[in-house]
Amino acid sequence: MAPRTRLFARLMRLVEKGIEEVEDLPAHRAKRVRLQRSAVGQRLFGRVHAQATQQEITIGSGSRALVHRPTDVAGPLPCVVNFHGGGWVQGNPEQSGWLASSVAVGARAVVISPSYRLAPDAPFPAGVEDCWDALTWVVDHADELGVDPSRISLMGDSAGGNLAAVMTLLARDAGGPEIRSQVLIYPGVEMYDRWPSEDRNAEAPVLTSRNMRAYVRLYLDAQHGTEDFRASPIRAASHAGLPKAFILTAEHDPLLDNGSRYRDALVEAGVPVRYVEYEGAIHGFLSLPGVVPVARRALDDIVDFLRATA
Repeated sequence: MAPRTRLFARLMRLVEKGIEEVEDLPAHRAKRVRLQRSAVGQRLFGRVHAQATQQEITIGSGSRALVHRPTDVAGPLPCVVNFHGGGWVQGNPEQSGWLASSVAVGARAVVISPSYRLAPDAPFPAGVEDCWDALTWVVDHADELGVDPSRISLMGDSAGGNLAAVMTLLARDAGGPEIRSQVLIYPGVEMYDRWPSEDRNAEAPVLTSRNMRAYVRLYLDAQHGTEDFRASPIRAASHAGLPKAFILTAEHDPLLDNGSRYRDALVEAGVPVRYVEYEGAIHGFLSLPGVVPVARRALDDIVDFLRATA
């Protein structure tokens, strides 16, 4: 682990509360947004790429989304629909600004990052429904967005990786939209089973085992215990016929085995998969380029994958 990552981990242990200890969740979310916008936050989370534009739009039934596109390429372009992380309880499209804009420039694509309703006010399957609405809205409005509806890829980190995986399953089962590829960044694909990486990294920075379980309880609420694949995509009856996947995991992450086991499920079903475990990385590292140096190599890997598949 790089020295700056170790320092960040120590600071996180001092200041970060467990999600179930947060008394005022809206205030907690607002505090995170202020941090993202601050000078310190921009050093930690990165800035929007200088060669990308950022536009906020309204989609579907009123959700908002951020659209990043390269400034020097004309459309129609490939499109990447990107779902943010945050344990289905917090997070926003802005936290993906560095990643989404950098992917837009590097992959010569339009990256659209939608918001979705968050638990506990809107528990499962509200987020799934919102993400499906966003995906289908993007395809239906491809012309005005300047994107090619036959070249749609999905991307998401953590809870967003879960939602991206679920969207590929729903799209396959519905006969469309056609998804060219999926980028799953330290995805959570299983709600209940406890695998070795969770014990090994139970007190890891950013995401602990205790917080993992708290997020699941808040997200599933009264449906805790469901085996619905829309909650746990690894539990789908079949993974055959899904698009090519790139799965990224972090060495110091309780969710590492979620990613590696989903890789195994896809490979067994005949889906082409690229898989990389990033040494020295922590959960959330692709939202923390100022903290985890390997984030930039992972970004390059995502761009290479999307340029070859999107």
